[in-house]
Amino acid sequence: MDLKWQDSEEIAIRLVEEYPEIDPLTVRFTDMHTWIVALPEFRDDPKKSNEKILETIQMAWHEEYQDSKT
Repeated sequence: MDLKWQDSEEIAIRLVEEYPEIDPLTVRFTDMHTWIVALPEFRDDPKKSNEKILETIQMAWHEEYQDSKT
């Protein structure tokens, strides 16, 4: 499955799989952007992200992270 910026839930799941011990709320947006673009399934223009998109992904990632800890 190809991932694009709007696929926040799927990206969040992949980030939990790649970085299971990292609390998403401690990650800088610049680092998160780099990690998302590096995902093998990611197929969108890296320049199309913005703060709102990254914040949406971070919140979805945080939710997945919390779920993985229970």
